[in-house]
Amino acid sequence: MQNDTNNKNTLLFLVCAFAILIGYQFFVMGPQQKQREAELRARKAAEAQAALQPGMTIGADGQPRPLTLSRDAAKAQSPRIAVDTPALSGSIALKGARIDDLWLKRYTQTAKKDSPPVELFRPEGAEHAWFTEFGWVGLPGATLPNGQTVWTAAPGQVLRPNSPVVLTYDNGQGLVFTRTISVDADAMFTVADSVRNQGGAAVALAPYASVQRQGIPTEGPHGLGKTQIVYEGGIGVLGGIDGVKDGKYLLQDQAKYPKWKKDKPIQDNLESKGGWIGMTDKYWLAALVPEQSERIKGRFLVKPFNGVDIYESAFTGEPQSLAAGATLTNTTRLFAGAKTVPLLTRYQYGGKPVVWWQFWNRPTAVIPSFDKAVDWGMFSVITRPIFNILEIFYKLVGNFGVAIMLLTVALKLILFPLADKSYESMAKMKKIAPEVEKLKAKHKDDPAKQQQEMMQLYAKEKINPMMGCIPMLVQIPIFYSLYKVLTVTIEMRHAPFFGWIVDLSAPEPTTLFNLFGLIHWDPATLPLLGASIAHLGVWPLLYGITMWLTTAMNPPAGDPVQQKIFQFFPIIFTFTLSGLAVGLVIYWCWSNVLTIIQQYIIMHRYKVENPIDKLIARLQGKTAGAT
Repeated sequence: MQNDTNNKNTLLFLVCAFAILIGYQFFVMGPQQKQREAELRARKAAEAQAALQPGMTIGADGQPRPLTLSRDAAKAQSPRIAVDTPALSGSIALKGARIDDLWLKRYTQTAKKDSPPVELFRPEGAEHAWFTEFGWVGLPGATLPNGQTVWTAAPGQVLRPNSPVVLTYDNGQGLVFTRTISVDADAMFTVADSVRNQGGAAVALAPYASVQRQGIPTEGPHGLGKTQIVYEGGIGVLGGIDGVKDGKYLLQDQAKYPKWKKDKPIQDNLESKGGWIGMTDKYWLAALVPEQSERIKGRFLVKPFNGVDIYESAFTGEPQSLAAGATLTNTTRLFAGAKTVPLLTRYQYGGKPVVWWQFWNRPTAVIPSFDKAVDWGMFSVITRPIFNILEIFYKLVGNFGVAIMLLTVALKLILFPLADKSYESMAKMKKIAPEVEKLKAKHKDDPAKQQQEMMQLYAKEKINPMMGCIPMLVQIPIFYSLYKVLTVTIEMRHAPFFGWIVDLSAPEPTTLFNLFGLIHWDPATLPLLGASIAHLGVWPLLYGITMWLTTAMNPPAGDPVQQKIFQFFPIIFTFTLSGLAVGLVIYWCWSNVLTIIQQYIIMHRYKVENPIDKLIARLQGKTAGAT
């Protein structure tokens, strides 16, 4: 009895001691520790603030970061020369002589009529600055123009097509630099850099050009590198030396956001003769094009600076000797604009008209493989022709949605012989489905005998059970290629269809769950399920209905459990496709309609029961009953 009492007291003591320790830690030690940590953070922040250089601030991580200016404030840090062309507006900074302020007049940020134009470049100092820089390197100890150099320009100059601007800079050490910038009516700048040696000794200089991004947006609608199907990052065609005509195409996994920083932080000394190098987003491109006879070294770099990752695509030419009294000139072109295929092709061949099917007598490329700036993907042999056919249909009808439907008809006609055999096989299989079920029941304990009897039945009826899968297998690369075309080609961006569909490259804008816009509520705000139902609108629902009908017209596959699972596929695919580009949903829905028509005709030919006739009979029966 005494021992039991002692045990209880010991246990009670341990529990009380543990509770006291926990309480002391929670109410005393914990707050004290938090207070010490807060004081330490405040002291470090004060020390960092005291040590800050001008133009810096303290970031959320407690580290120094450049002070982010508004775009207008960043522009105001340099005198400027205006840029005004049919395609571009903006300005050139005299500080650094950078092309760092560009807007694309022909493209808007959204499909709304009052949407502002697309911003391409933004000046240093603003968040996510993106700009180009040109210049010379070499001559240790000499003052060469850089990003802080303020150039001189005659007042009143405006850069327009056929109206170049001229900038000058004298380093006071015998070198006078002149930069002449011209631009065409679309997206190509030409930067001619000259340097005159007025000193008494020869010097060696090498030209360079750089596209630089100071941090990239990763979140929100303009986030980069978020989808694996779109290549965004460093890009170029380099390596065209030693007999290689077009060079090595640098794209996949070379410098892709955000893998550029993680996997391949530095790609330097990429030797090339000519070629081009730059940075690309889904629709926009900034590409530097040296003289094609010039030997260069390209580089893709990413390095942190004051808490911001600096991404750079650049090249440096070979050093050249500049004698006293002589002048050295180097010309670099800059493409800064939208990746429209006809425009890229025109620049690629020096303005000569080339149609996509012209494989003979094709002119020599002036900019090698420039049209590959559009990421056609691993099925480019399918993707590019699909785009070309879509463009032909678009020119005929003036609507990309109708062009997609005409493309679907064309693909159906091309695949008709194969599909006809397949649907014929499926119709016959549906017709003999009752006999197959009898065989399964008869030999349910002998799978080998069951399979043998079924093969004999298929041979007797001249049925190839594998034929039903072939149209689906053929359509997979076609569907992926069309998905790629709708995703990466700017021609599809903001392309309208009819009614509420104003952008075929975006998901369906309506949803069943707010009664197609009648209720002012955005289902996307719903936790967990919001993303799945936000675009479940008219076209995804039509797709679901057509998929259910095509499934119902096919012969039953697998055992009863598998058949039940297959019945859920239309629902699953409806939700899955609803978040993709509505142009894809229109394509698949229209393709299903054509398939249903073809299957219906074949099933009638072989007198096979089908759900459409059942539905018609049911409706006629109801009408007859009513009368």
